[in-house]
Amino acid sequence: MAWSFAKKEKLKSKKLIDQLFTEGKSVSSYPIKLIYLKTVLTHNVSIQTGVTVSKKNFKSAVKRNRIKRLLRESYRLNKGLVYNNTEDNFAFLFLYLGKKMPDFKEIDENLQLVLHKYNKRIEHEKFA
Repeated sequence: MAWSFAKKEKLKSKKLIDQLFTEGKSVSSYPIKLIYLKTVLTHNVSIQTGVTVSKKNFKSAVKRNRIKRLLRESYRLNKGLVYNNTEDNFAFLFLYLGKKMPDFKEIDENLQLVLHKYNKRIEHEKFA
């Protein structure tokens, strides 16, 4: 099945992004960290996602944009791992923490690991 990353799935609310940093929980697989928060979304989607890359580690906007593009593409291809295992609404924010320019394979492997860790954490929270 061909996945898409529609506009309504993109996290754009400044208020929600601030809330993610203050109240959100996180899982990580270096160099990717996922901050997530159970929330109520206005659009008809179960997960809204954003990506970010540190300006401190990558001064060049071209490099930051390239990494963000790789993160979004990897999420688009792997979001089935999350969508098939959740009934609630969540806001996701993927942070790239590395200091060197990654390739797609590295990002894809780490993003899959992060999503698996997230699934395990959600399963654990359900039964706790």
